[in-house]
Amino acid sequence: MLGGLMRSLSDELCVFSGNAHPDLALKVCQYLGIPLGRAEVFKFANDNTFVRILENIRERDVFIIQPTCAPVNDNLMELLIMIDAAKRASAGRVTAVVPYYGYARTDKKDQPRVPITARLVADLLTAAGADRLLTVDLHAGQIQGFFNIPVDELTALPILVQYFRDKALDDLVVVAVDIGISKRARDVAEHLQVPLAIVEKRREGNDSSVQSLNVIGDVTHKTVLTFDDEIDTGGSMLAAAEAVRELGALDVYSGVTHAVLSGSATEMVISSSLKELVATDTVPLDKRKLDGKITVLSVAPLLGEAINRIHKGLSVGSLFN
Repeated sequence: MLGGLMRSLSDELCVFSGNAHPDLALKVCQYLGIPLGRAEVFKFANDNTFVRILENIRERDVFIIQPTCAPVNDNLMELLIMIDAAKRASAGRVTAVVPYYGYARTDKKDQPRVPITARLVADLLTAAGADRLLTVDLHAGQIQGFFNIPVDELTALPILVQYFRDKALDDLVVVAVDIGISKRARDVAEHLQVPLAIVEKRREGNDSSVQSLNVIGDVTHKTVLTFDDEIDTGGSMLAAAEAVRELGALDVYSGVTHAVLSGSATEMVISSSLKELVATDTVPLDKRKLDGKITVLSVAPLLGEAINRIHKGLSVGSLFN
């Protein structure tokens, strides 16, 4: 009887959220048909973060949903402390669900005397006690190798592809905003069965200024879909849009997984020549700033199904077969 009770308890699934993106966590729980786990996560007056899990999670399968978006350091610290709290509460397994992995761009030493912060964050998550990482469209695939725990990297490409397939745009060409994203952009082009072009660019210094140099491919009199894994300040995306417009492209659409939209990027997108920016909700977006030019698609069903499969010991990779 006791053994049966323990097995039943260990089969239970728990999903918790920090303060980074509770709306996404609620949507994931709606997909799974379970309530969001109860927890207190706040700051004391001295700026120290406090976490208390308000329900029994002993031997349970715990998933903590927390993109490390702005404020990046606060959200990262919340995630680390929540993982530690879950481990100290005797959780059976703790999976960090990080839809957007902050510091992912610092994935190599491309200058003298600089850190590899993406590796440091991986070490921190592991040291905090995470047993597994679930994420979406890492900026660089090698970040998976920074972990000594299993990493499941999902992709939002099918969600974006289906949206543009349903729009049935005429004379469409997919444009990678730089050479680094060309492989994923090629996958988008192949799924849409349209040509691929690439914008060759040069980034100047450590700020976000970008100088677009050349467009490789034919975009004249075409409808263009520019593609990147994220839009931060908007410099790369908008520079690419202007480059193809100067070569005679017609309507320009943009597709991204992570709509970081730092600073005045939202206003720049809205006032730009883009016809539409399509992004997912891996990071929270201020709905008050959005208008009809920015479309947000949810990754909650994707994350929910992945969590369900991890919990049941099923293949996550088969989601994309």
